[in-house]
Amino acid sequence: MQIIPVQIEKEIEVSDEISNIVLESGKLNDGDIVVIAQKIISKQEGRLIDLSTVTPSLLAEGISSQYQKDPRIIELILSESKQIVRMSNGILIVETHQGFICANAGIDESNVEEGYATLLPVDSDLSAQKIRKKILEQSGKHTAVIISDTFGRPFRMGQTNHAIGVSGLNPILDYEGTRDSFNKILRVTAIAIADELSGASELVMGKSLKCPIAIIRDYSFKSENDSIAELIRPESEDLFR
Repeated sequence: MQIIPVQIEKEIEVSDEISNIVLESGKLNDGDIVVIAQKIISKQEGRLIDLSTVTPSLLAEGISSQYQKDPRIIELILSESKQIVRMSNGILIVETHQGFICANAGIDESNVEEGYATLLPVDSDLSAQKIRKKILEQSGKHTAVIISDTFGRPFRMGQTNHAIGVSGLNPILDYEGTRDSFNKILRVTAIAIADELSGASELVMGKSLKCPIAIIRDYSFKSENDSIAELIRPESEDLFR
């Protein structure tokens, strides 16, 4: 398996086409998987927010004074959340409208101008689907597309890239019903391959290398129109909430 970086020197704008950037790199082959950082998807979809336009609510002001965080960021977190799961050490763990459990609703002030923040895409599956469709229309190449973002993890230090949107790829490789090397039937083994591919792509993408896209080659996958919802554990099965 190969992981090929695609560097971008320009700042992504709403007028840009991510599919064109991928194709113009000259690096894409038929059957590749394209992993794209959430940040450029959010910028291209107009999810870049000027904080001077945000008016904090009384609730946001109260949380802000407790944790000494910008009340405008708190307001954005609240507006992007279904519910607050935990608040501690200046971090809000929330469930976003997309169903993700993550810190600060995925709102990020890194790699943007001072005074701005990015929100998660409204529908990352749809974002991935549009890019995949345009790549196919423009080049005839069949690919899969993953939108990735950096999440923390319970009980583990450090962050890893996770998939928040997929198209053309089943995000889970389910071994249930197959046999292991000792001929025992596997019952609950399901590998989150979209997350693992996202994590692998982070090794070449980095955070300051101007490389928000990675192409993964020579990895065998099922080309299916599945959803990132396959990776979200139902609350009824979540032992930590």
